[in-house]
Amino acid sequence: MHFRRLSTLINQTPQTQFASSTQLFTKYKNFNPTPLPHRTIPEPKAQDLDFVNVAYSHLIHSDWPQLDNLASGLSLFRVKHILLKLRNDHLLSFKFFKWLGLKNPSLRNLETHSMILHILTKNRKFKSAEGVLREIVDSGSVNFGSELFDALVYSYRVCDSSPRVFDLVFKTYAHLKKIRNATDTFCWMKNYGFLPTVESCNALLSSLLKLNRGDIAVKFYKEMQRSRISSNVFTFNMVVSAYCKLGKLDKAVVIFKEMESLGFNPTVASYNTLIGGYCKQGLLSSALKLKDSMVRNDVHPSDITYNTLIHGLCKEGNLPEANKIFNEMKGVNVTPNTVTYNTLINGYCQVGNNDLAGRFFEEMSRNEIKADILTYNALILGLCKEGMTKKAAYLVKELDRKKLVPNSSTFSALIIGQCARKDSERAYQLYKSMIRSGCHPNEYTLNMLMSALCGNEDYNGGVQVLRQMLDRGIAPNSNTLTDLYKGLRLCGKDELVLKLSKEIDDKHIIVKDSERDENNISQSHPSI
Repeated sequence: MHFRRLSTLINQTPQTQFASSTQLFTKYKNFNPTPLPHRTIPEPKAQDLDFVNVAYSHLIHSDWPQLDNLASGLSLFRVKHILLKLRNDHLLSFKFFKWLGLKNPSLRNLETHSMILHILTKNRKFKSAEGVLREIVDSGSVNFGSELFDALVYSYRVCDSSPRVFDLVFKTYAHLKKIRNATDTFCWMKNYGFLPTVESCNALLSSLLKLNRGDIAVKFYKEMQRSRISSNVFTFNMVVSAYCKLGKLDKAVVIFKEMESLGFNPTVASYNTLIGGYCKQGLLSSALKLKDSMVRNDVHPSDITYNTLIHGLCKEGNLPEANKIFNEMKGVNVTPNTVTYNTLINGYCQVGNNDLAGRFFEEMSRNEIKADILTYNALILGLCKEGMTKKAAYLVKELDRKKLVPNSSTFSALIIGQCARKDSERAYQLYKSMIRSGCHPNEYTLNMLMSALCGNEDYNGGVQVLRQMLDRGIAPNSNTLTDLYKGLRLCGKDELVLKLSKEIDDKHIIVKDSERDENNISQSHPSI
């Protein structure tokens, strides 16, 4: 076998679905395809022959009532021969197959399923064939890997099929993210001298990227090269994306240049992927140079191009350059969208420039670009950090008018605002409202709330917050915990301090060093 079966490598736990990608594929050596077996079905005789001919006659004359009368006389042998007689008429074959499912479902077994797959794929009815294959997979009635493939191999010649049937199986597994079955099928296809199309290979690469397995995507791409499956621009784009996700920008650049050297013109998606890779690693100058190269090569930057650059620049705190890119975006008639404005609003709020953030918000409204919960969360957080809780409260009321539902980030921002104002009672009320709404604050917000409660000598409230943190496995920071313990001891509650310490030890929670860095606030709000 040309490469090892993935089935021996898959770990069934959700977070480690695949084993080391280095074991997935091995090089082909002295490869000689296995000939397809010459299997035949005995010819029908006597009553079987008469039955098949009569059924066939009813089918071609669309005499379904008469065919219904024959349903009780069907057998697997007869069904197979009816399908063989119908194989040049894919529509009638499929109608008969569906009728069979209603009248005698037990006869729709692996053999008859494989026959209808051959008929449909040979006639290029791929959607119908994929539907049949999905039924087999969903039923779970067979080992839809090896057993199905064997059934297709054994019925291949008798159905006068085409290699498209194996390509369809491979691609369907890829679409369904059945990675083990897809790679096994690739292996078995290669054994018999068949190769999937580049489009089907791209389907597997796409699924691997969605599963965040860029390492396996890269290995499969190398296997495509060894098998001499010609890549197209979509293949290269996905391999560039895989390397970017793996943090291997140098290799992503190599693939990008290889694509150009082979005569493929990089698309806007090609550039966007690599620009995203640069931005992710903070290489903004390289990202901007690539955007300029893109323009020189007559590839027009899209909203994704500009949004990626603006996000990267805001993340690095380079707001003037982000604003410059924003103006360039408008200058070349690329319309900013919600993501564009959210990124800029969040960036300016993070540095305390709420006025400019507010101007972008007003511009959104003027341009009839719909604000979402992320827009409001960024504004609310910016205002709360500056202690402007009344303005933040006004925006919260506006959420209801806009039919937007507050989430964990909204509540966390409001709690942070009240803590900044040293109004721990109001902060605690917001915290309880947050819990009732089914939202949960993050580590930073909880530590800040507990600190505010201790600062106002509400140690009972601090204990309640601490216990809820421990129940969720969240570690308090050392400064906050020290403040709480000191306060409890001053109140004569030494036993409670010992009890809380024991609870922390029993839950194996490690108290963290206090980090008063304001940047932690951004953890309450996902990146735009």
